Amino acid sequence: MIDSPDEAARDIPLTVLSTALHRRDPDAGAILQALASALKGLTAHDENTASIFIELTEQGLGKTPAADLWRQIMAADLSFFQSETAQSLRAEGRAEGRAGALLLLLDRRGVSLSEGERARIVGCSDVEVLDVWLTRAITASTAAEVFEPEES
Repeated sequence: MIDSPDEAARDIPLTVLSTALHRRDPDAGAILQALASALKGLTAHDENTASIFIELTEQGLGKTPAADLWRQIMAADLSFFQSETAQSLRAEGRAEGRAGALLLLLDRRGVSLSEGERARIVGCSDVEVLDVWLTRAITASTAAEVFEPEES
């Protein structure tokens, strides 16, 4: 088990393997933190290789709680990563934030939503669409006004 950032930085491929082998271990978080630290250092020199290790780590963790933790670590401290996963996580976070703001605004304005309308907002991953809905929600008195189609 590699749980030291210095040790992880000396052998990143072995640390990636360690994350996969210990993905169900209660101390998996320590390995993931060490790897994230090592990858941050690598990114300054070789961003493409760091991106590959990020993707391999995600694949190696499968559908375990460690995979969820890895996504949280990556989302919290990925301003230095530009990998596809990092970009996707940031976009997902922006959409979730917009959806949350929209739901809060509609609630505070007393605009009631059906379960389907609420699901439509929460399920939307397009930040531009959410921005349109959010802008409309400022003055809308019904959910229909928020979702009305754009006029051509």
